[in-house]
Amino acid sequence: MEAFEIITSVLGSLSVLSTADWAFEQQVMPHINAVTKHMQSQYLALGTTKIEDGAYTLGNVFCRHGRYRQAMELYERALAGYEQALGVDHPDTLTTVNNMALVFNKQGQYEKALELYGQALAGYEQALGVDHPDTLTTVHSTALVFDNRGQYEKALELYERALAGYEKALGVDHPNTLTTVNNMALVFDRQGQYEKALELYERALAGREKALGVDHPNTLTTVNNMASLFDEQGQYEKALELYERALAGYEQALGVDHPNTLTIVNNMALVFDRQGQYEKALELYERALAGYEQALGVDHPNTLNTVNNMASVFDNQGQYEKALELYERALAGTEKALGVDHPDTLSMVNNMAYVFKNQGYYEKALELYERALAGREKALGVDHPDTQNTLRGLVNLHQSKGQTEQAQSLQARLYAPKSPRN
Repeated sequence: MEAFEIITSVLGSLSVLSTADWAFEQQVMPHINAVTKHMQSQYLALGTTKIEDGAYTLGNVFCRHGRYRQAMELYERALAGYEQALGVDHPDTLTTVNNMALVFNKQGQYEKALELYGQALAGYEQALGVDHPDTLTTVHSTALVFDNRGQYEKALELYERALAGYEKALGVDHPNTLTTVNNMALVFDRQGQYEKALELYERALAGREKALGVDHPNTLTTVNNMASLFDEQGQYEKALELYERALAGYEQALGVDHPNTLTIVNNMALVFDRQGQYEKALELYERALAGYEQALGVDHPNTLNTVNNMASVFDNQGQYEKALELYERALAGTEKALGVDHPDTLSMVNNMAYVFKNQGYYEKALELYERALAGREKALGVDHPDTQNTLRGLVNLHQSKGQTEQAQSLQARLYAPKSPRN
């Protein structure tokens, strides 16, 4: 019991923003695993909120490291104890519900996430009021789910509520306010409303530079997002300039092997890939992959995303066998980590279909496109850009097979020209 209290107390005090904190969590992970196992078998019946607090803390650690199953088990343990000891509407109980929703969101289980966020929101509104910062944080988190589902109008409606509340309660330059501004910009970015997105990014960036400093990780996150916007517009030089700023800042603040640093490396590789500079792209992907495998593990979603991106480079070069080998690794890992219907899983299914189509293996391509389409329609909706991308891939496939009638039937469901890749 003493070891449990010591390790959870230390972990609960970490900021997990510095590379030292992250490395420490990785270093003590064997002890975390042992303590968790002991807690489940020996401490389960102890009637003390120390157990619940510890379970909650360990759940947060597992969530940060992409171990969502273990995180959920610990959150459920904490929730049961909090409900019994404190009541269903106590802030500690509601915070646990909120974090469980976060896990479901990361796993692509959006309905479950929305259900729990709704429960937490109702509780916060009752206990703390509609404009309390904790209430607004749940409003903001709910918006993230709708954003992930491609329901951008609902997302913006909730972000606007959170923004107005934060501005009133915390001020226009508070970090929570600026995070909401940044995330609203992401929605406009995804909608292709680049001017609106850039305007909000610039507000978020100026505010974060003033409140947090030019090299704070949150500031650099906005720099990264602006770079991504320029990348999407084909303004590759501007994108690379901003990515280089973000990379230098992350390397100094967090270290060269921190997951946030590696995300910038991965994103820079995407730019070189789009420019056709495949050797540079692969060099950066290999750095990101090696770092992710070391820091997060070979089956973490970030690791597998980089594997997927490397496969795309080989695909673009016409090296289809290498591409398929990597796509298969990424797909198998993502199915295990996130589930067969997660949007990331379906993206890999879609990309494999594209390779088979290029190779002339039309039946294999058709099977995978149909799986991706059914999954995306269910998870994201028929009008989501990813769903539309898969529809376009199917149209192109039927055209390649000379199946004009099937192609025309699917063509009617498209609303805008998109690439079949994503």
